[in-house]
Parts: sequence; C-alpha cells; structure tokens
Amino acid sequence: MITAVRRLRFCAGHRILGHRGPCRHVHGHNYIAFAHAAAAELDELGMVVDFEVLDRRLGGWIREHWDHAFLLHREDAELRELMGRVPGQKLYLLDGNPTAENMAAHLLHRAGPEALAGTGVELVRVVLWETDSSYAEAALDRG
Repeated sequence: MITAVRRLRFCAGHRILGHRGPCRHVHGHNYIAFAHAAAAELDELGMVVDFEVLDRRLGGWIREHWDHAFLLHREDAELRELMGRVPGQKLYLLDGNPTAENMAAHLLHRAGPEALAGTGVELVRVVLWETDSSYAEAALDRG
C-alpha cells in the first residue's frame, strides 16, 4: 500500500457538551487535518492520487460542511436553538461531541468515503490537529 497525504486547514467553533472544564464554553479552533489516502499501486503518472484531487474532493467537503461552521452534538438542544436564531449560521450536527477524536473518525468513516468515491483511492488515516500541541488520530484497522 502506498499513501499520499494532503494537509487541509479549516476554522470551526464547538463546545463539548457535559465537559467540566473550559471546553464546556463556546469557542473555536484553527484545525489542521492530514488526510492519508492509499492505493494498491501508483497510477500511470506515478501517483496515488493527485494532491489537488484530495483538496478538491475532501477539502471541498470540509469547506462546505465544517469551515467557518459550528459543530454541535446532536443532543445539544440549548445551543442548537440558540445558533438557529443566527441568520445564515452554518451548523453541522454530529452523533457525539465534536471532539477532535470524533471529528477525525467522522472524516475517516463518513466524509472520506463520500468525498473520494470513484477516485480509486481510500482514506485510511486522518490526523486532526486541534491546537498546535494537541491532535487526535483515526485509522482504518488493517489487522
């Protein structure tokens, strides 16, 4: 297996429902995601996939759904109602808290397959940096 990695940047707001520390408050981050795409062999040009394809497809998904959006736990009724009052506010609902761990897994298992369908490559790993000192990682189990 050969991989190609594209760095994708986006800004988003969130809060962690039920958190006892400062992450219980509304805040945001400048995220950096490293998307690892894999193929069994290189194409006729010697590439796994053109980096621009990763940016257009997966980066496009991120820009459409998450960039400058507010990511919420689906059960965060209070903040859903409040954010719903802001005209044009971009919201994205997750089945769990919008932690870096859940966001990385969402990119790997849901957004990646949707965004990369038909490209002949598979998203196999996502490393999501939430701050300059903290990241979460999700990877397909090949074992």
